[in-house]
Formats: sequence, C-alpha cells, structure tokens
Amino acid sequence: MPDLTQFVKAYDVRGVVPAQLNTTVARALGRAFAEIVALPDGAATVVVGYDMRPSSPELSAAFADGVAETGIDVIIIGLASTDQLYYASGALDLPGAMFTASHNPAQYNGIKMCRAGARPVGQDTGLAQVRDLAQTLLNNAATDGAAVAATDAAGRLGAVTHRDVLADYAAFLRSLVDLSGNRRLRVVVDAGNGMGGHTVPAVLETGAGLAELPLEVIPLYFELDGTFPNHEANPLEPENLRDLQRAVVEQGADIGLAFDGDADRCFVVDERGEPVSPSAITALVAAREIARAVAGGDDVSQVRIVHNVITSLAVPEIVTELGAVPVRTRVGHSFIKAEMASAAAVFGGEHSAHYYFRDFWFADTGMLAALHVLAALGESDAPLSVLGAAYERYAASGEINSTVADREAATTRALEWARAQGPVEIDTLDGTTVRHLGEPMWWFNVRASNTEPLLRLNVEAADAATMASIRDCVLGLLRQSAPAVPDAAAAPAQPSEEAASLEPWLREILRCPACREPLRDEAGPAGPELVCTSPECGLAYPIEGGIPVLLADLARKPV
Repeated sequence: MPDLTQFVKAYDVRGVVPAQLNTTVARALGRAFAEIVALPDGAATVVVGYDMRPSSPELSAAFADGVAETGIDVIIIGLASTDQLYYASGALDLPGAMFTASHNPAQYNGIKMCRAGARPVGQDTGLAQVRDLAQTLLNNAATDGAAVAATDAAGRLGAVTHRDVLADYAAFLRSLVDLSGNRRLRVVVDAGNGMGGHTVPAVLETGAGLAELPLEVIPLYFELDGTFPNHEANPLEPENLRDLQRAVVEQGADIGLAFDGDADRCFVVDERGEPVSPSAITALVAAREIARAVAGGDDVSQVRIVHNVITSLAVPEIVTELGAVPVRTRVGHSFIKAEMASAAAVFGGEHSAHYYFRDFWFADTGMLAALHVLAALGESDAPLSVLGAAYERYAASGEINSTVADREAATTRALEWARAQGPVEIDTLDGTTVRHLGEPMWWFNVRASNTEPLLRLNVEAADAATMASIRDCVLGLLRQSAPAVPDAAAAPAQPSEEAASLEPWLREILRCPACREPLRDEAGPAGPELVCTSPECGLAYPIEGGIPVLLADLARKPV
C-alpha cells in the first residue's frame, strides 16, 4: 500500500505512476477531497481537468468516481492547462482538481487542488487532511477487502459530465488585455509538447473561434506528448530555451515565449534570443496592471503589487515610482497567494515566472502575463531588448544551492562578513537578507531548504562586476567547512574526499536524468556518488575521476 506522505507534498500531489499514484489512490483522494473540501464548503459540484500525460485521463476519471461516491457531481473539462482549470474553478465558483506533474518525466503525475474561486489547497489549508483520510480509506480497504468508498448516506451517486471551457477561457483572458490595435508581431512559441500547444492556438490564434489578433505565431513542439520527446518542458533550465532562442533569431521574430508542461508559467526571450528575466516581466506587467487599476477608478496609493524577497530590487522601485505600494513576501506559492488575497493586490510576480492577477481570482496564469508582454511590445515601436532594458536595472546571480552541514554557522559567517563591509540593512522575513546601504548597491539573501541540507543564495548588485565579487565572497563563506568564528577570513577546513570528488560548478548544474531533480554528494558503498534528492526517485550515480556517470544502467537503486 503506498505511503501517501511520500508524495503528497506541501502544495500538491506528485508521484510515480503506478507505484505511488494509481487509479485506486486517485479514487481515494477524490473521495477524501470531496469530504474534506467540497462538502464542508457546501459545494454540490467539483470540476476536474488533466494534462497530456498518458496516465492523466484514467487517473482523473478515477478521482471523479471517488468524488461522485459522496453524492457530489463532477464536471470534467478534459485536456486543460492549470490556469484553464483555475478559470473553470473561478468562473463556475467550484472546487477543482488538476491532474498534472508539470515538467516532470512521463512516469510521474500529480494533482493540484483548489477550493471554489481557485483558492489554493495546501498542507495548512486542507491537503494534509485529504492525505490522511485517503490513507485511511486505502488502509481500510486493504484490511477488510471492501471498496475504498461507498455511496453517500442517501445512496446517491453524483453525476459525471463533460464540458469544454477552452473558448470561454480564451475569451475571458482576451477581455483583460486588448491587442487589437497594436502593430503586428512575429511570435515564436515553444510549448515543449505541453499544454501550451492546447491553449496558445485558442488564445493567441483563432482556434477557439475568436477574432484574429495582430500576431503571426510560429509554433515549436505544439504536439501534446507527455514523454517530452524534444526537451524537458521546464524553461527555468537554460538548456530548455535553446531551441526557442535559435528559432527567434532564425525567424527574425519580435519575441519568443516558452511555457512549462502545464502552461501555468511563461518565459520570454527578446528579438536577439536573449532571456528577459521574470523580475523584469514582473515589473513590466506591474506597471500595466497599475495603470489598468487607476483607469478603472482605483486610487493609485491604494494599489498593491506583491513580490517575494528574491525578486529584483527594480520591482519595488518601479512600483513605488508609479505611486503604488509594493508588498514583500516569502518565497513560495502559498505565501504569495495568501498575501495577494489579504492585501487585495492587483498583481504579483515571482522569480520562477509565476504571475498572479486579482482579476484572475488571485491565481497564477502565464498566458495572461504573455498577453500583457505582447500588448506592451505591440504598443511600442521599440524592440523588446530596448523595452525590457527599462526593467532590467541590476545584475543578478540567479539562485545558487550549496550543500552545507551547519547552515546556521554558514549564514553567521556571511552575515559577519557583510557587517564588516559598511552600513547594511538586515531582515529575516525569509531566511536572511542583507542590503548594503552604501555605494555600490548590492544585496544578498540566504535561505535554508525545508527538506534538504541546502542553503540557497541570491545576489543582486548595481553592476555585473560587483555582483560577481559579492557572489563569490558569500559563496566562499557559506561553503567553508570550518565552524563559525568572529574572523570570517579564517582558513576553512579541508573538504572531505567525497565533497572534493566533484567540481562545485558542475555539481550546481547537474540534474538526475530520471526525474530532473537536483543531486547531492554522498559516500556510496563503492565510493563517491551523486544521489537524487527526490525521495520518490533516490537513484545514486557513481563518480569516477571527478566525473559523474549519469547512466541509468549504472545507477544504484535506493535501498
């Protein structure tokens, strides 16, 4: 019997099919979702969508059966992006479940759950209870041989019906951003064989029967294929943007868009094929949403924009310059969504290219962010490289992970060094953020992982040289093996043979070939090896002569 605690995560369900997530488990989760979320909220119907993975149709059908066994009706919207499911939940005011594992390999699947109005369900808002009830149902069925669930007390089964909301979703997004009078743009879109291949033709073209927009869309990998034959559908990894970058330049396009597997995130490249940072997109869209709110009658001094602690400093600067109020929050979907709702913010953006909108039920939608970028570009005579430069004020390191035994001591070393550099401002909203108050401007944030012995570092500075200098100094301090001492320049202890077996730069970029999760150093039975950090995978790969051998047939299975 699967242990649901192994794959019911903080914000969603994500496990290997069928070893962890199968039709029996999906049915139990459906029953539990209905009893924990839908019934107490007074919902008579639940909406369910699914992505292009081979396992998604049968898993979503089993989940629907579990819901129906409580007497609640189910509307299956079929193939959908995650934000299309959020649209259905918001527009129909129904709780919902989306079957997707985003960019994870084909052997994975998962479930994102929400309450009516696309309000998220996480560990602290019902997911833990859903998990526990589903586990009880599964355990009871295994013990007495009974069905996982029976009908409701009145013996009624809910009805399961199908409804296509794609055209309604596309029309709703278009109603929020007008492109009709703009100059014509050539747009390369890389769907990565994910759900962008389903939604882009409906929203940006005429696939949903809507009017033609001033866009020439050049498709890359629009065929829905959950095996991801061309590249991983995760644009956050630079190698997955290369085909898009090349196509934009070769086609003489004005812009390139890349969507992840469930098409809830959107990444942008300019006409030169250069990536535009999610922080710059956050600032650009924030400016447009502020203007839209003011045009709708809002007092600009009451308009709020949410960003997390590692978003570029340019975002709150630009928001403040426009007269609105920046609201800073911790990293993570649950924190930014909660802050969006409590602050009634019009927009929120993250470094991970998740973009949240008040007028989309405070949920995230990469497609709406893409429409804003296309509108801004179409309204301007300037190329995107020039338009985006106004929002790319500083040089950033990106997030760098370090395996650290004593995270508190490592953070203390970095903090003591920073204090010695002149006046600094320190806050602990999420990890430790240090901002240099003199010239040149720089700041860094160090956060501990909740699940691994990792410290995550982000650095930003006024220029690239300063950023690199601060990055290298702080990384050196974090990665020292010596205990914390007042003198941050104290000589570090020598690293172990295991730690020295792999160059640090190589360790940072490698991912498990099986599941694309990060790897960590460990001492294996036959010598140094890299072990996948995902508990569902756990494969271990040997290191020979400082080179990892990332071949499946040589991987050691988890014990």
